[in-house]
Amino acid sequence: MIVDQNGSTTVITQEKASIVELVKKLDVLYERYKNNNVIVNLSSLKPISLEEIIEFLKISNTHRKAKHSFVIVSDKVNLNEMPDELVVVPTMQEAYDIIEMEEMERDLGF
Repeated sequence: MIVDQNGSTTVITQEKASIVELVKKLDVLYERYKNNNVIVNLSSLKPISLEEIIEFLKISNTHRKAKHSFVIVSDKVNLNEMPDELVVVPTMQEAYDIIEMEEMERDLGF
């Protein structure tokens, strides 16, 4: 797991371990990034199943309730299968765009 800080956004890149292991690490390390927007970059992993993506649901919901963005990046998932509660995009640029839009919405009180 590689963690990069970019302003108010934390980018977490997963290269090898399983999704379940990553989610466990994120739970343990949550205090470190709880006040930032989070991008979880899974682009380097093999195809990811819906069941694996759903592992992020709890942490994503917690983070979004705290008025921060939580975006998953993977071009190896079927975006049509993704639950509405999770934000999954195919590229890092789209992740940054989503965060920018969500920050504007929060600033406007939505």
